[in-house]
Amino acid sequence: MSSIPSREQALESLCAKGCRQVWRAIERLQQGEILREVQCLSSADRLWVLGELQQIMAVYAGRCATD
Repeated sequence: MSSIPSREQALESLCAKGCRQVWRAIERLQQGEILREVQCLSSADRLWVLGELQQIMAVYAGRCATD
């Protein structure tokens, strides 16, 4: 197994943090911040992770289950 995280691993790592943290990660990624989870990824893969997070969170319509 490679020591360099894949984009899927980065996505899983971010999602494991929970709803509110994923929303914060989306905001930070949209602002161009390079989060620890995606720092080893290419810019194209970082955009893929952002897009996947946005698709996943779209079902929550901006809210978390505990809101």
